[in-house]
Amino acid sequence: MTAKANSLSVLLSLWQFMRPYSKTLLFAGLALVFTAAITLSIGQGVRLLIDEGFVAQSSDALANAVVIIIGLAFLMALGTYTRFYLVSWLGERVVADLRKAVFDHIITLHPSYFETNRSGEIMSRLTTDTALLKNIIGSSFSMALRSALTFIGALILLLFTNLKLSLIVLVGVPLVLLPILLYGRRVRKLSKASQDSIADVGSYAGEIIQHIKTVQSYTQEPHESRAFAREVENAFAVAKKRVRQRALLIAIVILLMFGAISGLLWVGGNDMIAGRMSGGDLAAFVFYAIMMGSAVATISEVYGELQRATGATERLIDLLSVKTLIPVLANSKYAVKDKTINNPLTKGSSEIPLLAFNNVNFHYPSRPDTPAVCNLNLHILEGQSLALVGPSGAGKSTLLELLQRFYDPSQGSITLNGTDIRTLDTATLRQHIAVVPQEPALFTENVWYNIRYGKPDANDGQVIAAAKAANAHEFIEQLPDGYNSHLGEQGTRLSGGQKQRLAIARAILKDPKILLLDEATSALDADSEHRVQQALEVLMKNRTTIIIAHRLATILHADSIAVLEAGQLVAQGNHKALLEHSPLYKHLADLQFQEARI
Repeated sequence: MTAKANSLSVLLSLWQFMRPYSKTLLFAGLALVFTAAITLSIGQGVRLLIDEGFVAQSSDALANAVVIIIGLAFLMALGTYTRFYLVSWLGERVVADLRKAVFDHIITLHPSYFETNRSGEIMSRLTTDTALLKNIIGSSFSMALRSALTFIGALILLLFTNLKLSLIVLVGVPLVLLPILLYGRRVRKLSKASQDSIADVGSYAGEIIQHIKTVQSYTQEPHESRAFAREVENAFAVAKKRVRQRALLIAIVILLMFGAISGLLWVGGNDMIAGRMSGGDLAAFVFYAIMMGSAVATISEVYGELQRATGATERLIDLLSVKTLIPVLANSKYAVKDKTINNPLTKGSSEIPLLAFNNVNFHYPSRPDTPAVCNLNLHILEGQSLALVGPSGAGKSTLLELLQRFYDPSQGSITLNGTDIRTLDTATLRQHIAVVPQEPALFTENVWYNIRYGKPDANDGQVIAAAKAANAHEFIEQLPDGYNSHLGEQGTRLSGGQKQRLAIARAILKDPKILLLDEATSALDADSEHRVQQALEVLMKNRTTIIIAHRLATILHADSIAVLEAGQLVAQGNHKALLEHSPLYKHLADLQFQEARI
């Protein structure tokens, strides 16, 4: 009972994507009914052909019967064309809408969701599962409906043709339907398991390809080949079970169907010999019986596909039903109504800190027992720069993530100009902020696209001006196609310093209120660091800036330095004051500056 209710719930969820195209569905249904009716009418044409043509030996009657059959065949072809086109169009359209809905939902989910769910599996749902649904809606579902109509229509005509034989058929039909019902549930479970195993294969391959340099550097190609082979074989084993069940189902149905038809021919043939029915009636009856048998065989074959569709739909609906932990608050009074940010929060105050962390506590959802931030208080005035220093795991990057509302504090609050950021529309908040991370996120597209990501409506002149300000224009001009050059996946065609300067250009173009620098120069050589540092100085001018840096030499100019340890603020001040009053900061400074002297 629970399984049936679950299946119904899944189908109702899919119906919401089909409802907008109810007219197309209606016309497809009419074409389906029309085609089924014409197909069944051919049986009467066969009866006329035999009784009034062959038996009566009338050429005119024979010719009329042939013309009728040809006419019915033409109408059936026309109806089939209409049905196939409309249903295929519907399948493509619904799947396109479903893909968009799933993707639109995915990109709003909180980052912690992706900590526990692999990107490869999500991509499998977005591509493989939706492609399966397209085949089901555009083909298999239509075939199932057509077969169901044909089955019902053939059964009714059988009753009118010969009652005794019809009763035999009615006794035999449950025997054919029984294995469909018994095996259907098993096929569905195996179908869902098969889709999950395919997702595992795609996820594993995607991860290895993403880290191909590491794999080759450690000469782990043989190991990864064996590991991938195991994933593939696991998927094959699950698929083999599913195929075996479907094949067994189809074989049993065909055996029962032809056994029933043979029995009908024996009983009907004896009635015809005894003169209790005509040859035409027997031919029409056999035709309808074959139509019924074919319908049942088609349903049994398609039933497995429909079960796969239910499993695929279930996986997609599961993804759509995930609730984000960070609501967008689109109805907030500070929500962005257009691309121009214009609200009271943009106006700084000398009395109220532009940014403030007030008694903030936070645990990552994937590590609920380990505090990432503990009772932290930090205030940053507008236009000032704050550097965050401390050992790895001190909570520096966590503060930047909390500020962007990728997560919300467990306790305490973060305010922007005195307003809790949880009351803001997330788009409004994030449009105030630009981030330059240690590993910039670059897209496969060209340079124009990557810089313009900070401000999609910027013109070419603004993009070039931002590139010049970021010390990037010179190397961009030397690329094979200049600003039209594609950068490869994750910007693989650029050096680390070049990537950083493109990220800075993107941030300059965005012209943010708040700038977050997450170890933006830590992985660069001296020359690249010098060029990036020059670009950062341009970017930081007249902006409130939070800097994470392991190299203390790069943050000596900061207005204030906050020292973090184990998620707690242990000291704050300028470089000179911290050397005197913070043992941790002095320890870090001694280590770095001693290394520099060496």
